[in-house]
Amino acid sequence: MCPTMEAATNGAHALPFAFWNPNSNDIDNQIEDDEVSELTIERIDTCLEENGIAHRTDKFEMMSAARAARNASQLVIRRGQEFLVKLICNRAIVPKVDAISLVLAVDPIASEWISHGHGTVVYMLLQTEDNPDEDSDSDWGAKVRSVSVGEDGSNELLIAIRTSPNASVSKWTLTINVKSEGSEQSSSYQLDRPFYLLYNAWCEEDPVYLDDEEQRNEYVLEDMTMIWKGNERSFHPRKWKLGQYEENILDCALWLLGDVARISATYRGNPIRVCRALSGVVNSNDNYGVEYYRTEHPVLYGQCWVFAGVLATLCRALGIPCRIVTNFSSAHDTEASLTVDVYLDEEGNVMKNFSRDSVWNYHVWNEVWLKRRDLGTAAYDGWQVIDGTPQEFSDGAYKLGPAPVEAVKSGLVNMLYDCDFVFAEVNADKVFWRYRGPGTSLKLIQKDTAGIGQFISTKAVGRDEREDITHNYKCGEQSSEATITMLRALKLGQNCLTKHYLKQVKVDDRSSIKHQGREVEFELELNDRALVGESFNIVLRIRNVSEAETHTVSGRIHLNHILYTGKNIKTITSHPFSMAVEPNGEETIEVPIAFDDYYEPGMDEAIFKVTSFAVIEGADYEYFSQEDYSLRKPDVELQLTGEPVLRASVKITAAFYNPLPIPITDGSFQIECSGLCKTLTIPVASIDARDRCEIVFMIVPSFMGNTQVSAKFQSNELSDIEGSLNFEVSEASANTFHDVLYFA
Repeated sequence: MCPTMEAATNGAHALPFAFWNPNSNDIDNQIEDDEVSELTIERIDTCLEENGIAHRTDKFEMMSAARAARNASQLVIRRGQEFLVKLICNRAIVPKVDAISLVLAVDPIASEWISHGHGTVVYMLLQTEDNPDEDSDSDWGAKVRSVSVGEDGSNELLIAIRTSPNASVSKWTLTINVKSEGSEQSSSYQLDRPFYLLYNAWCEEDPVYLDDEEQRNEYVLEDMTMIWKGNERSFHPRKWKLGQYEENILDCALWLLGDVARISATYRGNPIRVCRALSGVVNSNDNYGVEYYRTEHPVLYGQCWVFAGVLATLCRALGIPCRIVTNFSSAHDTEASLTVDVYLDEEGNVMKNFSRDSVWNYHVWNEVWLKRRDLGTAAYDGWQVIDGTPQEFSDGAYKLGPAPVEAVKSGLVNMLYDCDFVFAEVNADKVFWRYRGPGTSLKLIQKDTAGIGQFISTKAVGRDEREDITHNYKCGEQSSEATITMLRALKLGQNCLTKHYLKQVKVDDRSSIKHQGREVEFELELNDRALVGESFNIVLRIRNVSEAETHTVSGRIHLNHILYTGKNIKTITSHPFSMAVEPNGEETIEVPIAFDDYYEPGMDEAIFKVTSFAVIEGADYEYFSQEDYSLRKPDVELQLTGEPVLRASVKITAAFYNPLPIPITDGSFQIECSGLCKTLTIPVASIDARDRCEIVFMIVPSFMGNTQVSAKFQSNELSDIEGSLNFEVSEASANTFHDVLYFA
């Protein structure tokens, strides 16, 4: 647990002050050179165990006992809080004879400039009882905590170093200068490896301070989380391993900030700049971004929930409280008009060339907890939206946030940063226009003011459950507060489309288009319990509520296979209909969809868009509906055998049912667990149609307390079959090592 030490020169960062007061000639303070030898440091102990517990960083791989055993450990601490360093010296310190100073300097990234004036080099005199510096107003300081004799008779000097709560979040070097009275020059000693300084959600002066211990544990320390996917009709969680403690993660995070985003050491202590930069570097839209650490090849493709997971890993690794948020029916407003405009032809087909606006089944982003000192008020401190999959330019690059959630809810679309885009994601009006040819005005068919921004979800604190946070982003639908908020946002909007929309629709009645005398009702029915592999029906019921008049109704039902972003993959069917509905009568249109109609090998998501369109002969209104629909997938069931004990093997069984009418070939399970650095892959040769698959593997827990294991099955025929299991690990030993997984 004692890192090696190397001699350091004074050339790079010379002390800006003298060791000795040149006017100090008091004979009482003079000691003859032959009375004491020159003080030297024989070893530096970074007190890994004590600092790891106090700073809650003991789970980081570079702080592990395995690293320390091979003399390769590195200290990880949080800023604004004292950390301990033990100096093993040749003799006891004599305060009136010996002076010790410390130089802490940022370890530069990509040849960046560091200096005392930029706050990236810090000089401190070690304070003792004989020379306290009680008048110092510096955020930095170092003082003697205790002097003792070790078990081997060595002289141990324990010092406590206090870092600034606004210090650069970087790797720092530590140099200790020692000079005894009578010596011509000082001696310098330096840790051979820099230490990592992180943000501190436990420090009240740090802008990321969070005053709830359970939330700090969840949003900073927890390395497993849940991400919700699906659509507003049917959604489900996916277990996600963040792995912020694993090897190379901190180095990756700092490299992305310093070398890719070019955030200098001076500003890496500013969480607003850091979070905005991370939003930009996680994606590769601008031909830079996350790379595979060892090969340096860019990660060119990933879905929004994957990038949100990566962004959460980076934020939590750096110490910034972060959670993952899913917004169902999420709008992509490409024109900043606060509306999503859909244009239809005479047969109800969407005219894609008229608008790039879209509605995603779901979109996943992140929230980070920050003080927004840049806004000049504490009203917008708290959760801020950042997005690892930014969909539009912001300040000339693809990035988004931090956008204060409170400002989004209030409709303050001009607030920094990118509140207009986030507001539209959760609160845009979806407007349907009928295109009737050149020279003919557009007809407003329908508008939906409540469909965007549904079931906004995140993992609950301390529980594997969904927490609905929709109320954080928007007022109750159709409430007076919601109307006032939308009016405020529309008035602040500068887009010409926004002004056109205000002219077309009375803003005091946004909720519906009034069709007095409507006598035909439509109801779409879909089976939300159907599994992938099964057939299903689309059912449209048409009711004539008139007592005397027969109505002729004609239209079409479209079924499209889509991506979760709403992008069309293929049209499965386009079913026309025309019928007369008698007074007080009902007609049912049923469109059967067989497995072979929709199935494609390797389809990640069985997601569809059901569009139904109808006109009523002789009436001045039309029916239009769009519904997202998905087929369920089976879950992987995980079962534990025996009592989990630290560093002792425990058996886990994973099983799932193949719902397809065809066999699965060449599949595999991927197993992940808290504290496990590598994913375990277990191949499965084949699974018969409508048959059950079961495997057994062994896990060796590396941490006490709550542990989570997740399993995912992938194959060409069926993918993304998932399951997870939580269990408590009891104590067996105080040390921790890497997990090792075996399977049978």
